[in-house]
Amino acid sequence: MELKEKLLKELCSCVVDMEDERVEEVAKEYVKNNFDGYEGIRDGLAVGMEEAGQLYEEEEYYIPELLICSDAMYAGIDILKSNIKVDSTNEKYKAVVGVVEGDTHDIGKNLFKIMLETAGFEVYDLGRDVPSIEFVNKAKEVGASLIGLSTLMTTTMENMEEVIELLKQENIREDVIVMVGGGAISQSYAKKIGADGYAREASKAAKLAKELVQNLKNLKSA
Repeated sequence: MELKEKLLKELCSCVVDMEDERVEEVAKEYVKNNFDGYEGIRDGLAVGMEEAGQLYEEEEYYIPELLICSDAMYAGIDILKSNIKVDSTNEKYKAVVGVVEGDTHDIGKNLFKIMLETAGFEVYDLGRDVPSIEFVNKAKEVGASLIGLSTLMTTTMENMEEVIELLKQENIREDVIVMVGGGAISQSYAKKIGADGYAREASKAAKLAKELVQNLKNLKSA
């Protein structure tokens, strides 16, 4: 158990310290010991990325550093993915995720997508700078029970509210859980615009997403 904790700490450090070659060695050792890849991503790489995001907010790091940190995270994810025990016991829920229009920062969204997939979701990733109506159209097309909206910028936050309003106009607001996240977002803002869920960390967000969708499903079948 001590080895696992040590490797998780090292995965985290590799991301924060931008060591995209060293992270591969650590990830390979983690997999070699048959530790769960999902935990490696959630408790190692994701924690490192969240620390890097904190350094960015404190202006210790800037966009170039953040991008190198994310390169290290993705390099680790590529290796750990092979050892993920995907939750396939339950029904597969469908989720639509993307970064709202006007924003191209997609690190948080990418992490959330990976976490959702390992939690058993079928994820449709619309990418970044996505017009509000596209979230609604895709959710209708695939019958999604979750929409995940991300933004790092305060100037594009209102587009999240626009998606919720469009869902109401299409009379499908009650059928879809809306989760919001990103550097600019807080619990109070999520509540203000009528989103169903918010979590600061992508790993916690995926767990919350599953709970919210299952609760909605239970409510509808009651």
